[in-house]
This record gives sequence, C-alpha cells and structure tokens, in this order.
Amino acid sequence: MKHTLKYFFSFCLLWSLFFVQAQDTKTINLDSINKIIPEAQKKIDTKFSKESKKDSIPSKMDRYGIRVGVDLYKLTRGLYDANYKGIEFVGDYRLTKKYYLAAELGTENKTTEDTRLNSTSKGSYLKVGFDYNGYENWLNMENIISIGMRFGASTFNQELNSYKIYNPNPYWGELPSIASNEKFNGLTASWIEVVAGVKAKVLNNFFMGFSLRLNTLVSNQKPSGFDNLYIPGFNRTYNGSFGVGINYTLTYFVPIYKKKVVAKKEKKKGEEK
Repeated sequence: MKHTLKYFFSFCLLWSLFFVQAQDTKTINLDSINKIIPEAQKKIDTKFSKESKKDSIPSKMDRYGIRVGVDLYKLTRGLYDANYKGIEFVGDYRLTKKYYLAAELGTENKTTEDTRLNSTSKGSYLKVGFDYNGYENWLNMENIISIGMRFGASTFNQELNSYKIYNPNPYWGELPSIASNEKFNGLTASWIEVVAGVKAKVLNNFFMGFSLRLNTLVSNQKPSGFDNLYIPGFNRTYNGSFGVGINYTLTYFVPIYKKKVVAKKEKKKGEEK
C-alpha cells in the first residue's frame, strides 16, 4: 500500500511539472506572436505605401516664363528677294493658363515695283497684344494653338525712285519712266491685326511657330502725290487699308516659375450643366 501511494504521488508530481512547463511555453509563444504581428504589419504597410507612391501619377505642373526668338521668314527672305531686307524679334510672356502677352519688334527695307511707281519704304515697327491658347496639352506638353490680336505702329520713310505718266492714247507705246529720287521722311501708320498661329516644342525649351495675320489700317500718313505701297510691319497694302502677313519663328523659352494644375471637379450626377 505504501509503495502504491508513493508511485501515485510521484506520478502526480511529474504531471504537475509537465503541465506548468506547457503553460509557460504557451505563454511565451503567445507573447512572441503578439510582438511579431504588429512589426510584420508595419513592414507590409510601409512597403505598400512606397509602392503606391511609385505607381501614383505625378501632379501636372505648368511652367510660366518668357519666350523670345526671331522671325525666320523675314531673316531669310533677303536671300531670294533682292528688293527686301528685314529682321523681326518676337516674344511672349505667359500671364495665365490660357493667355499670353505678345510683342514683335522689327525693321524692314522694301522696294516695291508697281505699274506706275517704283518706291522704297524703310522703317521700324512695334506690335503689342495677346494670344489665347485653345489647345489642351497632355502631361508635360507645352504646344500652342492660338488666336490673338495686335496693335501695330510704324515710323518710316518713303523714297519715290521713278514713276510713269499715264498716257490715255498709247499709240506710240508707253512713255519711259521718269527718275525722281524724292524722299518723304517722318511718315507714320497704325493698324490692328488678327493673328492665328501654332507653336510646337521641337527640343528642350525650343519652339517652332507659324502664324497668319490679317491687318486693317487705323491711320496712314501718305506722301504727297502717291500712296504707301508698302508699310514696314504692315506689309503690302491692298485696296487702301487691307493687308496680310505671315511669320515663321524659332523661339527659346526661359522658365521663371511653375504652377500646379488644379483638376476640374467632376460634376455630380443630376447637376445642371
């Protein structure tokens, strides 16, 4: 009997020690797991946040600054037209998302041959106005499709090189031209232009542009005895007050600052347009 009780108590003691050790192991494992789970979750959240930043679309930034350049058409025209010499500098400044201040400054020397007159116009001019860009660019694009207006003013001299007297009965043929070389200084003219054009980026900060201009005279100081056949900046006159012109420009953009583009809020369903 004594031996039986001895074995029983020994068995109970061993079972108690095993149970206590199992409980301690379970407690340690739970504590370790409770520490590991938050750390693992934190690493997952950090990795997901970095991947989200990489995959997110960057904000669109518009650049604002000054664009300056030269009219290639006027610069190269003298190479194939012996009666013309001229140069024009162009520039614009971006005021808002759509509007640009614009200006052109130049000089011209043009000899015009008419059926009755041969005259040379020489002078300088200035045009100021604005352009409105109607093109909605994609990300990082800065192309322009614009329409605008200019007010132009010119100061110039006219020289009457030669003229012909009108002969109503040319039985013996046309009368020869009469040399004049009469000069008229200090002439002025002003006009309004409607301008339509495009500018496209060809290299970093370099733009090629083309524009068409329709002009109408506001004032025109004429020499005594004949009309202004050509006005610097206005070009050839047609029907007294109407003119047309083109330019083909190469410009360089000088950025000054950037502005973040604010996306338009989507209209809610059922909201009146």
